[in-house]
Amino acid sequence: MQSSNPQKPVREKQEQELPGVESKMKPEPVYDNPAVKGSDKLKDKVAFISGADSGIGRAVAILFAKEGADIIIVYLNEHEDAEKTRKEIEKYGRRCLLISGDISQESFCNEAVEKAVSGFGRIDILVNNAATQVEQKKYNRYFFRATYQDLQYQYLFNVLDY
Repeated sequence: MQSSNPQKPVREKQEQELPGVESKMKPEPVYDNPAVKGSDKLKDKVAFISGADSGIGRAVAILFAKEGADIIIVYLNEHEDAEKTRKEIEKYGRRCLLISGDISQESFCNEAVEKAVSGFGRIDILVNNAATQVEQKKYNRYFFRATYQDLQYQYLFNVLDY
């Protein structure tokens, strides 16, 4: 028999302009467990991770660094979050390159890869983590209203990003 689970108080709703800034979240998300030590599974590999300035991407980047990888972070414009992630990676003795731009643009993606290879010599691991979502208002009880432009951008960014 399952024991009842007491209800936890619901946190106050938080809203931000997109893209969100992780440093403004209260409480701040947990992205690292310093008690867990790496075992060099990725020693001297180079990981190219989109959206690693915050959230799951940040946690992955830090974990990869703990495992011995150097990290390239591609992010849109959340510079404060990206700098915080860089500092966390460097605490583990790994190098980190920050590249800011829009991955829905092919020309930017080509430039980002060139910068990464120029900076680290190669890319061993690709983590395509960045994504976007446009909140939709309900059209009726069955459907949401979405503009063609919103759907096109989400598809470009989330599925076809270069």
